[in-house]
Amino acid sequence: MATLNFQEEFSSKIPALTLLTTLGYEFIPPSQCSAMRSKVASNKATNQVVLLPIMRAFLAKQTFTFEGQAHPLLDSAIDKIMHELNPAMNLGLQAANEALYNAMLYGVTVTEFIDGKKTSQTIALIDWNHISNNSFHVTEELVVLNSEGTNSRRPDIVCFVNGLPLAVIEAKRPDSSREWQSTNAQAVSQHIRNQKQKEIPHLFAYSQLLLAVNGNDGLYATCGTPEKFWAKWVEEEISEPEFARLKNQTLSPEQIENLFAHRPVSITDEYKSLIAGGDLVVTDQDRLIVSLLQPQRLLEMTRLFTLFDKKAGKIVARYQQVFGIKALIDRISIFDEKGSRELC
Repeated sequence: MATLNFQEEFSSKIPALTLLTTLGYEFIPPSQCSAMRSKVASNKATNQVVLLPIMRAFLAKQTFTFEGQAHPLLDSAIDKIMHELNPAMNLGLQAANEALYNAMLYGVTVTEFIDGKKTSQTIALIDWNHISNNSFHVTEELVVLNSEGTNSRRPDIVCFVNGLPLAVIEAKRPDSSREWQSTNAQAVSQHIRNQKQKEIPHLFAYSQLLLAVNGNDGLYATCGTPEKFWAKWVEEEISEPEFARLKNQTLSPEQIENLFAHRPVSITDEYKSLIAGGDLVVTDQDRLIVSLLQPQRLLEMTRLFTLFDKKAGKIVARYQQVFGIKALIDRISIFDEKGSRELC
């Protein structure tokens, strides 16, 4: 029987990365991710947090209709959209996040000329209706230069949709060296620190969901959420057998190579020994990640269960609100044979 490893890397981060891979995210090693954030291949733009080639590839597939014909975007239009994705941090994190949220939700308007005729078109950054048309990637130890250019931070895990960093995870070990503070509380504190003006708020300008996990359980929130409002999630739609199936789904040799090639061989061997020992027990960390970060749910939470309030700031719904609203919609969507809505 394998000995339990309580180091952060093995107890929480690797389980999170393997599960995200199972959910459909493609893992990008840190060195490759750094190169994708720069306009020049030889540079590593640690202040840039968008995966530029992935976002550009998505935009290159978009078309618009003008006078009955479909047209692809010109490079100049793609350049304009990419420019619009630079967060206006001079307005503050909350305003920058709301502006980018609106761009993700409604698209970005560009001007094109077709046969000398001017047309304004709104181009989507995310395909909300067809999940498979989007690209989902994940990386670890994302080096982000702080706003003053004097230091950098390394969020443990970042999830991207079409190259945009929509979710950030801080992963800690389950056992705390501080009697007064759990490791999840430490992860929350780290999230809050990193959003401060002199830290890396430009990463969080794009974020929709933030997770704090420690191998056993976890909490979630969104950009600007105070510590006291970080919450647990209780799933009402996904069954325990489905959680177990996802937790224990075997990764392909290519996926394992991608996840572990940059790690010491001992880590790879320990992982293989662990999964060879039989089915793994599902933890609340697993339930949180599956419930909130499977691609369809991540987009659903972003699009339908996130709002901005002038007083409270940005709010993401609690699980009671999410499933309560879904149940209400299901109820009012039922009609009898006469076409009347059934309210019982």
